[in-house]
Amino acid sequence: MILLIAMDTYYNFRFFSMRDEEGKNRVCGRQLVCMFMLHFLANILIWLNTESVTMLAFYGAQVVFFLLYIYLTRLFYRNSSRLLVNNMCTLLATGFIILTRLNPDRAMRQFVIVAAAAVITWIIPFIIDRVWQLVTFPWVYGILGLVLLGVVCVIGNTSYGAQLSLSFGGFTVQPSEFVKISFVFFVAAMFYQSTDRETIIKTTVVAALHVLVLVLSKDLGSALIFFVAYMTMLFVATSSYLWFGAGIAGGSLAAVAAYYLFPHVRRRVEAYHLFSHIRVRVRAWQNPLSYIDKEGYQISQSLFAIGTGGWFGMGLYRGMPEKIPVVDKDFVFAAISEEMGALYALCVLFLCLGCYMQFMLIAMKMQAMFYKLIAFGLGSVYITQVFLTIGGGTKFIPSTGVTLPLVSYGGSSIVSTFIIFQVI
Repeated sequence: MILLIAMDTYYNFRFFSMRDEEGKNRVCGRQLVCMFMLHFLANILIWLNTESVTMLAFYGAQVVFFLLYIYLTRLFYRNSSRLLVNNMCTLLATGFIILTRLNPDRAMRQFVIVAAAAVITWIIPFIIDRVWQLVTFPWVYGILGLVLLGVVCVIGNTSYGAQLSLSFGGFTVQPSEFVKISFVFFVAAMFYQSTDRETIIKTTVVAALHVLVLVLSKDLGSALIFFVAYMTMLFVATSSYLWFGAGIAGGSLAAVAAYYLFPHVRRRVEAYHLFSHIRVRVRAWQNPLSYIDKEGYQISQSLFAIGTGGWFGMGLYRGMPEKIPVVDKDFVFAAISEEMGALYALCVLFLCLGCYMQFMLIAMKMQAMFYKLIAFGLGSVYITQVFLTIGGGTKFIPSTGVTLPLVSYGGSSIVSTFIIFQVI
C-alpha cells in the first residue's frame, strides 16, 4: 500500500513535467491504476479483519462511485483537470479506508454525503463557465456571509469550546465551511470592479468583520483561513507590498494584543473568557505532556500514535487510534500515520500539495481577473486548511480544530471542498 501511494504521488508530480496532452493522459491513467489497486488491497485487509459481507458491498459501492465520477467528468467536462479528479479520488479513498477502520457507520454516512455532494455540485462548472453575472453581486456575498456567521455566533451549537454549527431537523451544518467560498467571491468581485483605495478599505472592513465574528465564536481555525485568503487575494489584485505588509502587520498585532493584553485588562470581561480558550490551546501545544491529563491529552495521544506507527505503520486494525479524541475529524492524519505509516501520511500531504499546485497553475492561466482571484482565493483556503490540520496534529502549530479536506469525517467540509474543486 505504501508503494502504491508513493507511485500515485510520483505520477502526481510527473504530470507537471509533461508537455503534451498524450503524456499527461498516460500519467493520469497510471495514477488511477495505483489508486484502484491501493483501494482494493486496503479493503481486502478490512474484510479479513471484519469478515463482513456489508464491508464487501460497501467496497463495491465505492468502486462504482469512483468509476462513474471519473468517466462522467471526462465525458461532460472534456477540459477539466484529470489530475485534480484523480487526486480527489485518492484522498477520498484514503478517507473511506481510515474511517471504515475507525467507525464503519460513519464511513458509510460519509460515503452517502460524498455521493450527494458529487451530484449536487455537478452543475457548478457549467454555471461558472457560462454565467458572467456572478461578478455583479459582491455585496450579496458579503452580507449573506456575515449574516450566517452572526447567526452561528448567537445561537450556534458549541463543540469543544467553539460555536461552529446549526441544527435543522436532525442535520447539523457548519456555515463557515460555505461562507469561506462566498467570502472569496465577495473579495474577487470587489477587486475586479476596482482596486482603488476606497474599494480596498471597504473590502478590508468587511473582511475584518468576517474574521471578528469567527473569533467571537472561538472558531479560530476558520478565522485564520479567512485572513490568509484575503491577504493572498489582496496581493494578487494590487501587487502592492505596502498593502500586503500593512495587512500582515495589522493581523499579527491584533493577535498578539488579544493573546497577551486582554487577560490583564479585566479578568471578568467576556474578552478574558474568549481568549482564555486560545491560551489553553497554546499551553497544550507548548508542553502537552505536562497537561496530559487535561488539555494536552489529545495532542499527546496524537504524538504517541505517530511515533508508534513509525515509517511503515502498524497495519490496519493493529494500532489504537481510537484513543485520540475526535480522531476521525481533527486528528485523522495521526490515525493514518499510526496504522498506514508516516510514509503513507507524507504522500497524502504531497497529494494535497499537488492539488494546490494545480490550483495555482489554473489561476495563472486565467485571463479575467475575477476568475484569477477566485482560483487564488479558493486555493489559499484549501492549502491553509491542510496546513492547519496537519500542523495541529503533529504539534507544529497549536491545534485549530479544522478538518483535512476530503479525508476527515464531516458533511459540511466534504460539500464545501467539492464546491471548491468544481469551481476551479
